Parts: sequence; C-alpha cells; structure tokens
Amino acid sequence: MPSAVVCLPTFNERENLEPMLRALGDKGVHVLVIDDNSPDGTGQLADRLAQELDYVSVLHRPAKEGLGPAYLAGFRHALADGAELVLEMDCDFSHDPSDVPRLVAAADDADVVLGSRYVAGGGVRNWGLLRRFISAGGSWYARVLLGIPVRDLTGGFKCYRRRVLETIDLDDVHSKGYAFQIETTYRALRAGFRVVEVPITFIDREDGVSKMSRAIVAEAIWKVPLLRLAALRGRL
Repeated sequence: MPSAVVCLPTFNERENLEPMLRALGDKGVHVLVIDDNSPDGTGQLADRLAQELDYVSVLHRPAKEGLGPAYLAGFRHALADGAELVLEMDCDFSHDPSDVPRLVAAADDADVVLGSRYVAGGGVRNWGLLRRFISAGGSWYARVLLGIPVRDLTGGFKCYRRRVLETIDLDDVHSKGYAFQIETTYRALRAGFRVVEVPITFIDREDGVSKMSRAIVAEAIWKVPLLRLAALRGRL
C-alpha cells in the first residue's frame, strides 16, 4: 500500500477523537490530527494518544480559521513527510473508518477519489429534510454552474494522489468552509486529473456539535460562480 496519511481536522472533538483514532489503527494509514486550539482539550488528548499510538501525529494551529485552512496545513505537512496519498476525513464518524481502505484502493486507478453520497450505493442517514436539501441542492448547484459530472462536490471524504496536491496551486485556494471541497475537486479536474466517486453512507454525528453554519452555506453560493469565471478567464 502506498504511504497514506489521513488528515483529521478537529475542533472540540474530544468525545470522538480517541474512538476514531483507534478505529483507524488497522487501516494501514498514518493519521495527522490537525487541531485548531480546541478549548475542550482535544489537542492535549491528541498529544497523549500520539505518544501511545505510533501511527498518529499532531499538528497544532493557534486558532480556528475554518476547514479549508486546516486541511491546507495538513496537506503541506503530509507532503513534506513524503505521503503518496493524502486523505480528508471528518472526526465525528459521519465518515466510516472501514471505508478508508476502499478509497485508498480506488486511488490505484484515479488521481482523486471522492466518497460519494449521491452515486448508486451511496446515501445518508439521520438527516432531516432541510439538511438533505441543502447538501443535495448544493452539489447540484455546483455541478451545473461548473459544468462537471461529479455528483457529490460538497463531500469531505476524499483521497488525493500526491501529484494532484503538488500540481494545483494550494496557495491560491482560499475557501474556508465546504466550498473548499468544491474548489479542490474543480481545480483537479481543470488540471486534467482523473476523479472517481465511490459510494459511501454518510451518518450524521451522534456526539459533539455540527460545524455547519449560514456563513459556510453562503460562501459556497458565491464561490462557485467565481470559480467558473476564473476558469473562463484562464486563471485556473
């Protein structure tokens, strides 16, 4: 298996962190916890677990700046450490740790692998109608405006080959919320990389508090047409 690093951003995920890290222990991956100075002590717990578990390391950031900046910091750290595959994953068990090997295996024939809720075999659990509408509607909106066939553009369970992150300009990625997922996938497609979707079931968190907000939704709404405009002007 190529060296694979799971980037696991955390902010107040103390209840979920240890179970998630232990669940990933037999998946053949290294886990990089990226903690944004969680006031609940998640970062300190991550440090203690990293001393016990040799497949865990921790990157501390001084403050919460959003999902996108946390992932970018993790990507750079993982690449500097020599990772051939870099994965994104939520810490709240909405992404099933048992699906990690499937994403890694799919990267044998793809440059970016998306864990997709909106292809055959995928789905969501424990979501109300409003959350389903926002998620599915957001993916549809981005797919139509950007003119690409990817079904689940807002999902955050992903695997990148090293060359993708080295090719797209990470310094030019400024999205902070779920628009980050749209932007990175779009940039990869514009660069000519092969993107595939594998079905997953997304299960809403049971512990902790969702990070979804109106600001995150609003960012995705205005960011998508800007990405399309940049592409038409040859800036992507």
